[in-house]
Amino acid sequence: MNPKLFWLITVIFLALFHPAEGQQPAKVQRIGVLLPWSPTSEVSVSFLKAFGTGLSELGYVENRDLVIEYRYGDGVLERLPDKAAELVRSQVDVIVTSAGPPALAVKQTTKTIPIIFTQVSDPVAEGLIASLARPGGNLTGLSQTGSDLAGAAQRSFPKNLPCSSLLAIRFSKRSCSIKRDKTRSPGARSPSSFSGSAEA
Repeated sequence: MNPKLFWLITVIFLALFHPAEGQQPAKVQRIGVLLPWSPTSEVSVSFLKAFGTGLSELGYVENRDLVIEYRYGDGVLERLPDKAAELVRSQVDVIVTSAGPPALAVKQTTKTIPIIFTQVSDPVAEGLIASLARPGGNLTGLSQTGSDLAGAAQRSFPKNLPCSSLLAIRFSKRSCSIKRDKTRSPGARSPSSFSGSAEA
């Protein structure tokens, strides 16, 4: 299973199977999916195929273990708020979105239903979360971290982890977009203080 898909589905089920106080844990869970494209578009088909495969590999079967409500924007961003409202009215337990506009539409529609987003390049800049360290609200998800964010994270390690002398960084050469930063902020540790392990 794709590692990103694995973490997405893991987050979904952490949200689903930690019910609020008084909620019956045995109820059939309902997942809402909001995509900005049409249901027959290549990106929608690819996303849903991977999503269904991930559920199957974890032993979950749609309409047996859970119910999924699908909504699509059909490439028209103005439709997303109405589609988000439909999912909220259908009383789903969690909403999964892909890309920034549908995630923002859902955020503006509900403050209580957990929202899980994917394929968002910068969730802070798009107004989805307050910060990467403390997102707040009812949103979480997977972002496409750029080299600027990675560099900022590296510079923050000595401050946030003052007792650490060794840091392991795991990345994939297939998707790594981090370029070597030739500048170093004052007080930053030498690159030799960091240890990275590459995934082949």
